[in-house]
Order: sequence, then structure tokens, then C-alpha cells
Amino acid sequence: MAHGSDSDDSNYTKSPSPGSSDNIKKVMRREKNRIAAQKSRMRQTQKADSLHLESENLEKENAALRKEVKKLKEEAKYLSSVLTTHEPLCTGLPPQMTPDLIYSPHHHSVSPHHHGSNVFHHQHSIAVSHFQH
Repeated sequence: MAHGSDSDDSNYTKSPSPGSSDNIKKVMRREKNRIAAQKSRMRQTQKADSLHLESENLEKENAALRKEVKKLKEEAKYLSSVLTTHEPLCTGLPPQMTPDLIYSPHHHSVSPHHHGSNVFHHQHSIAVSHFQH
């Protein structure tokens, strides 16, 4: 394959001169090598195609995750503003309570600052329908 074209492949399948076992071995070896090279190129092409598809899928997933992160940041900003607006109205909370204790998802449990009194468990009606699903 001096020129790299497929027409050169026909040279490898020509019959050697009769009685030359070296020529037969040479032609057989070249044919075997040609087939192995074809298989190798095919595997390489398949691997490149597979990597390209994986890359496209990862880019789509990355874009979706970035979109979700943006949405969640917007939601956090909105909820923070709702909280900031609501805090001055929240008169039933002692000043020593941290926001983690006040706004914990487990607000029904007894906090270390709660001494059996219902003073700190008043109902809040904060409208956060903007991000509810």
C-alpha cells in the first residue's frame, strides 16, 4: 500500500510464481495484515463514534443541570426575600433563636429554646406559591 489507495490491495492477492512457498507465505501474511488493519480502523471509528455520542449526551445533561442550578438559585433568592420581608412581622420569636431552628423543616420537634410554651409556635401564612410545584 505505497499510495494508500484500495487499488493497491489487488497486488496482494495475485498468484505468486509456482513453487515459491516464500511468496505464498508473504502474500498470506500481507492479506492477514490487511484484514487486521481494516478491523483495527473499524474499531477505531466505532470508538470515536461512541465517544462522540457520549460527549453529546454529557453536554445535554450538563446544560440541563446548569438550567436547574439557575432555577434553584432564583428560587433561593426569592425565598430569601420572602423571609426577609416576613421576619419583621414575626413577633413571637425570641431573639436568641437562629434561623436554622426557626425555619427547620422539623418545626414540630422541640427546640433547645422551647420550654413547653406555645408562644413560639404561632401559625404563619407566607405566600410562596411562586415556586410551588
